[in-house]
Amino acid sequence: MTSIFRPAAASMRACVEQVPASRTMLRQPNPRLCRQFHATRTAAIASRRGPVGPPKTKDRGPESKEDTQTDFAAMNVLGNTPAPTTAIDACAHDGFALNSGLKIAGSGVMLVGGDAFNWKPWIREGRKEGTIGEGATGDDNKGVSSVGGTLRNTKGQWEVTEHSWGLLDAVWPKPDLLILGTGPSILPVSPETRKHISDLGIRLEVADTRNAASQFNLLATERGVQQVAAALIPIGWKEGTY
Repeated sequence: MTSIFRPAAASMRACVEQVPASRTMLRQPNPRLCRQFHATRTAAIASRRGPVGPPKTKDRGPESKEDTQTDFAAMNVLGNTPAPTTAIDACAHDGFALNSGLKIAGSGVMLVGGDAFNWKPWIREGRKEGTIGEGATGDDNKGVSSVGGTLRNTKGQWEVTEHSWGLLDAVWPKPDLLILGTGPSILPVSPETRKHISDLGIRLEVADTRNAASQFNLLATERGVQQVAAALIPIGWKEGTY
């Protein structure tokens, strides 16, 4: 006998499977949790206060009278070391000015063993210096220029022939480090050029000419001109113009 207060099985199943309407509705996000944080209020407060000026004073207190205070000027270990005579004082458009007063124009420079040498690695075999009127293939004295030299290979890498390093082949003892300045901007050096310098037992550092000159001045002062050499191209170098 079925009680009138007991629902049928089908009705109970429908009640269990039915999802409350409140669960199907999307909950609205809490505006406090979704509030965007920004500096509008901070900027407004700062604008009311006015612009922030420099500190009123740079005084950090009374001067110390202690004998143990640090003298930072005395910590410059190279302060009393004179710069080498081959240090680069200035990089000109077509040359260099050295600490000794020597000026080099229209050429690069190679600094080895405390001496400075004119260096024109862009002159290839079959191209002679001088004027065209004298049978050379360089610049004419009448302003007519022949095909200039190049310092790049077909891949855009910095590359010169082996005879450009003839001075390094002949010098002894050889420097430990060669700083190469590739001109107004730094260029990748070709594997052939790197291999030739490495076969001489010399390490290679590459930079643009300005930074290479600064690096040479520092390292030559610190380690000596016998250990550090430099080969620098003028900062005004352009392909085919020299």
